[in-house]
Amino acid sequence: MKEQLLIRRATARDRGTIYKMLCELENAELPDKEFKKIYLDNLENWSIAYLVVEYEGELVGFASCHIQLLLHHAAAVGEIQEMFVLPAYRSMGVGKRLVQELTTFAASRGASQLEVTTNKIRLDTHRFYEREGFENTHFKLVLNVHQVSS
Repeated sequence: MKEQLLIRRATARDRGTIYKMLCELENAELPDKEFKKIYLDNLENWSIAYLVVEYEGELVGFASCHIQLLLHHAAAVGEIQEMFVLPAYRSMGVGKRLVQELTTFAASRGASQLEVTTNKIRLDTHRFYEREGFENTHFKLVLNVHQVSS
């Protein structure tokens, strides 16, 4: 199967399928109008990669990486923002291939490292990233700005 996987840059035509994948990932209906604008804007951004995985003509996975210039690293740092593989294609090397491609993208943009954050309840996801060489070195804390400002 690995030989039959096609990993390529996402296009505007992929938006609907990626939208469904990320709604499933977030277990929520994301606002489509805002999603579309951000998606299309980010397709044009040199520091962002949106990758899709095709298997026999069907999109079976998606991942994104954003490169930022961070003062506390004094370097460029890549961060995987989203990654989703259809459940039927998990444990088949799809995620591994996506991480490899995102690592290549980050290196091509001069990143010194690649980071990822995942929800603390996604234990299988934690194990996946650790198998891929990521180390658990940080805690992520989140503040909902809309709740604070109201």
